[in-house]
Amino acid sequence: MTYQVIIPAAGLGKRMRAGKNKLLLELNSLPVLIHTLRVFEEDEACIGIILAIHTQDAEEINELLKKYQITKVSHLVPGGDERQYSIYNALKTVKEDGVILVHDAARPFIQKDHIHSLTEKAEKTGAAIMGVSAKDTMKKVNDGVVVETVERSSLWAVQTPQAFRVSLLKKAYEEAEKDQFLGTDDASLVERIGYPVTVVEGDYDNIKLTTPEDLFFAEAIIKKREKGLF
Repeated sequence: MTYQVIIPAAGLGKRMRAGKNKLLLELNSLPVLIHTLRVFEEDEACIGIILAIHTQDAEEINELLKKYQITKVSHLVPGGDERQYSIYNALKTVKEDGVILVHDAARPFIQKDHIHSLTEKAEKTGAAIMGVSAKDTMKKVNDGVVVETVERSSLWAVQTPQAFRVSLLKKAYEEAEKDQFLGTDDASLVERIGYPVTVVEGDYDNIKLTTPEDLFFAEAIIKKREKGLF
């Protein structure tokens, strides 16, 4: 089955302390953004990419799309002050129903087979998210003091992509806008209108590049994959 994907790429990346959009930093001689876009460019099931960007990055991003022959970007839309606003701007360009993915531009290691498992689940259920089970002992803390140890087996670290029927995600965003609700991710908007969200297991390599330390982990993942060690 086919899908479209929204990729918000308008974050400032302050925690990366790079002095520029972190997605334009190079990783293994390629901009992080291109690593991510290539996953979808090379996936035959992907029929369109919608990028939400800062206007000041538009010229550089357009040049990168041409240089690296990224042809599936159908729209470049202005990003908002919050990730949620950027995604809503992108979602408004989607006219037909079907499955839409939302994926963090700073997660370049998502794998095609996981994308396909996710889209298939979303097609059946309407809403599906990628995640991995928590590895560490989890504790609830209040003012620096442990309140309780949380039972770990039911806890998942949520990643992207997240996949939804277009009509469902639009409804969730419309309700959020009406109520001036700002969620933590797309699934939280769908959850608040009472729709069940299913989880598809991903892998621990699907990290989000947020801090300078993450770039070292990213290099290690690239080297591991070059050796065929998935």
